[in-house]
Amino acid sequence: MSLFNRLIVSSLPAIPKPIVGWVASRYIAGAHLENAIQVTRNLNAQGILTTIDLLGEDVTNRSQAISAREGCKEVLNAIARERMGANLSLKLTELGLKIDKGFCEDNLRQVLDLAREKKNFVRIDMEDHTCTDATIEIYRSTRKDFENVGVAIQAYLRRSESDVSELVKQKANIRLCKGIYVEPESIAFKTKDEIRENFLKLLRMMLEGGCYVGIATHDDFLIAGARRLTSELRIDRDRFEFQTLLGVKPSMRQMLLRDGFRVRVYVPFGREWYPYCVRRLKENPEIASHVLKSILTRDNVK
Repeated sequence: MSLFNRLIVSSLPAIPKPIVGWVASRYIAGAHLENAIQVTRNLNAQGILTTIDLLGEDVTNRSQAISAREGCKEVLNAIARERMGANLSLKLTELGLKIDKGFCEDNLRQVLDLAREKKNFVRIDMEDHTCTDATIEIYRSTRKDFENVGVAIQAYLRRSESDVSELVKQKANIRLCKGIYVEPESIAFKTKDEIRENFLKLLRMMLEGGCYVGIATHDDFLIAGARRLTSELRIDRDRFEFQTLLGVKPSMRQMLLRDGFRVRVYVPFGREWYPYCVRRLKENPEIASHVLKSILTRDNVK
């Protein structure tokens, strides 16, 4: 970590919450479901899909997990009621993964059951490496009974090639991203070139294996590589989509949309926005400089 980034991270507790909120408002819809609905409506009007995420993870008791489960159901009901082009993303530690694996899976199944009733889809996000095995195991278990569930894979993990080899056997719906958590070099690629190379290798495996892929990146090199690869393999555009984060490179997603690609934006919301922001900075201090840049050059485009 650079001295500059270390200073920013160490000073986080001293930064007034309203200032953090002012910066975060570009990347987080707001504290309430109504905020996520409004952001989704605006994006849908531009022809852009969304995936809505109720913030909260690493819950420590069952009541918190049950509350999160019911919150996820509220999101699904709102999407159906408002007839929005959106689905749901969630983290398993929010549903109690670190409390009890069986309890977590039961909560997920309840969410998936409602999603199926509403003809919608649920994406299981990937968390740090301590959750990878359990996340994939729960995905495989629920996939036997639900077709409306997908999982995420992080390209910087060395194990991901093996994981993808197994997932393509199920024709899994996969969100492919680089990965954000700081992991040991023994289990994760560290250089930009290594991560990019593995990302495109995994993408080829997924596409050749018949998977639907959410190509989640803001890296121009990877977007160009993905476009070349899907063209080379003659992959129909209804078999993949590009995914971006709210507030990040809106001009890039507009370019993809103009070129006829399906685009989906990740829309997080919830009262847990502040610990989410602080946790993300601590997990990946390299983004501290990007936060400072946002403060200095902030615009209102989401």
